Amino acid sequence: VQLQASGGGLVQAGGSLTLSCAAVSGRTFGEYVAAWFRQVPGKERDFVAGIAYSGGTTYYADSVKGRFTISRDNVKNTVYLQMNMLKPEDTAVHYCAARPSRVVVRTAIPYDYWGPGTQVTVSS
Repeated sequence: VQLQASGGGLVQAGGSLTLSCAAVSGRTFGEYVAAWFRQVPGKERDFVAGIAYSGGTTYYADSVKGRFTISRDNVKNTVYLQMNMLKPEDTAVHYCAARPSRVVVRTAIPYDYWGPGTQVTVSS
């Protein structure tokens, strides 16, 4: 499956952005769990949010809980990350990821497919 992320940009602290990740797949996208990770230079890629293949169960890093919402539309083969109340510490390259499983994991290695990343910059 190929993932294409979009929606990053520059926003002031307290603002909002929505990231989208479109999947091109030979398999039904609903068979994949999906997640968003982010990475700043010199640091590991950190889990931000994940969503089960049905969309019924979501998971969040403590740092974004209550501010970010992950969702998916399996008809459109797209996963979204709505980011509200953005903070300067949210500045990072954000990546979408997917794996053909029913289990969302919070580490990067088990994910088989990655989008190219989209930059999110939050100014103070």
